[in-house]
Amino acid sequence: MNPDFRYEALPMRVRFGAGAVASLPEELDEIGLQRVLVLCSPGQEDTGELVASALGERCVGMRADAVMHVPADVAERARTEAVSMGADGCVAVGGGSAIGLGKAIALKHDLPIVAVPTTYAGSEMTPVWGLTTDGRKETGRDPKVLPRSVVYDPELTLSLPVGMSVTSGINAMAHAVEALYAPDATPIISLMAEEGVRALAAALPLIVADSADADGRNKALYGAWLCGAALGATTMSLHHKLCHALGGTLNLPHSDTHTVVLPYALAFNEPYAPDAAAALSCALGVSESPANRLWQLSRELGAPHSLAELGMQESDIERIAEEVTSRSYGNPRPITYDSVRDLLSAAWAGQWPVADPASP
Repeated sequence: MNPDFRYEALPMRVRFGAGAVASLPEELDEIGLQRVLVLCSPGQEDTGELVASALGERCVGMRADAVMHVPADVAERARTEAVSMGADGCVAVGGGSAIGLGKAIALKHDLPIVAVPTTYAGSEMTPVWGLTTDGRKETGRDPKVLPRSVVYDPELTLSLPVGMSVTSGINAMAHAVEALYAPDATPIISLMAEEGVRALAAALPLIVADSADADGRNKALYGAWLCGAALGATTMSLHHKLCHALGGTLNLPHSDTHTVVLPYALAFNEPYAPDAAAALSCALGVSESPANRLWQLSRELGAPHSLAELGMQESDIERIAEEVTSRSYGNPRPITYDSVRDLLSAAWAGQWPVADPASP
């Protein structure tokens, strides 16, 4: 770890605990919100209604049309409804899709967000927004999209299907992995990232064995919080750029894509990030390459293991490689078109992720 660093805590509040959703009215009081729009995804209406009921008359409506990658047209409709209803804030219930929709509204209209995560996506802990227009996903950072309050209630994750729990959890680990080798990493964030990976690696097998395991659900949401906070405080690198391109351009499923790509992106960077690799090996309880362990773990948990399995065509490899290398961004290892194409080819086929032994 470089002894020179700058750390700035993000201005937000977190409540964590079983039954914490009952505290939502208090959270609105803290922020001064009186008329909120509840946002959720199709299929999450029951949870959305539960939250709306807890809010009583302060809920002015509910939208259940949040979808992956936040299409610009969906965002614009939600923005219009928020304004027409006179909402002074949004309560986003669900995963990255619902919270991303809340961020799209906040980006344009400065409406505060209260987030109620029901997955392990981590978007609730970051000032990062994303919008997809004509098959291209644009992302950015803006403090006004950071939720003012996050309410973590493990009981709301009990209905998250096992398969989605696994991929959402590995998606969260990806946030911590990139935080550990980010150019703006700090000691406190690195500790949070390592602990987040440790918690999720312990929790996911418990959830696969019994989806209602309270200890597993608590550990997983705790780990997701830490990993999301690590992502929110650092710069995203190759892994996230790959997943944004694959998701925005090909509309591949978000958490599944992160799950498949993570071991390959980590294997690519491992030789250039020895401290991060050591921290991850410790968190995963192995002496071997952490990329290899993550590759094995995803298979043990029954997760998808190739981009081809997610619907990507082999002919898309060069297209995505061009998009990923068209812009510069921080990464511990220099990036070239050929290296990204080779990484994508291996991930497409689901091959064993081989770390290049060359030193930087």
